[in-house]
Amino acid sequence: MNLEKHMFPCISKTLFGIECLGCGFQRAFILVLQGNFEAAFKLYPAIYSCLIFMLFIGLHFVDSKRNYKKSLTVLAILNGIIMIGGYYYKHFL
Repeated sequence: MNLEKHMFPCISKTLFGIECLGCGFQRAFILVLQGNFEAAFKLYPAIYSCLIFMLFIGLHFVDSKRNYKKSLTVLAILNGIIMIGGYYYKHFL
């Protein structure tokens, strides 16, 4: 099955021709699901930090008795740093 025809297009890349910080996430996620972990990381270095961040967001909604705000804040900052670093590495080095 060809999943690429079902992927969402990047609005930034479509309108301006510039990749955003999230470009490559969908393809990297599919590679993770296929078990190709190294290729997923090479395609989008922030894939694993994004998945961990999404896991904690899910835990925040499922288990509302616990306070995940501090963890979410730290993970959001860490994920942002990794996304910016990966973008810089991919496009400028």
